[in-house]
Amino acid sequence: MPARSANAVWEGDLRGGKGSMKFANYEGPYTFVSRFESGPGTNPEELIAAAHAGCFSMAFSNGLAKAGFTPKRVATTATVHLEKVGEGFSITTIELNCEGNVPGIDEATFRELAEGAKKNCPVSKLVTGAEVKLNARLVK
Repeated sequence: MPARSANAVWEGDLRGGKGSMKFANYEGPYTFVSRFESGPGTNPEELIAAAHAGCFSMAFSNGLAKAGFTPKRVATTATVHLEKVGEGFSITTIELNCEGNVPGIDEATFRELAEGAKKNCPVSKLVTGAEVKLNARLVK
């Protein structure tokens, strides 16, 4: 398996500084405002959310296929919550909201396989310090 990498540069102090992130086909700015408030640019939490949504969707699709189901579509939105905890900040919760169009599957099997993907996708394993919540909805 290939190793993946990204780089980030930060210049200045926390509040007044600025940074940039670069990976694959993306390069963009990040700032205190884009991370702790609401402003232009990205932030590490958005990148974690994208990674978790993508990883979960692939793991869930794989689990469905291994169980004999061919999903038409698995769509996931991950929401990462960064909160002040003590003197610092922590990612406390990640919510995975998933919709799957999977012909021939019953609700109980769908939820069981979704829980398995939540537990076993590599990004879920990485973020063990956060509570990962899953809302999986079977659509027809």
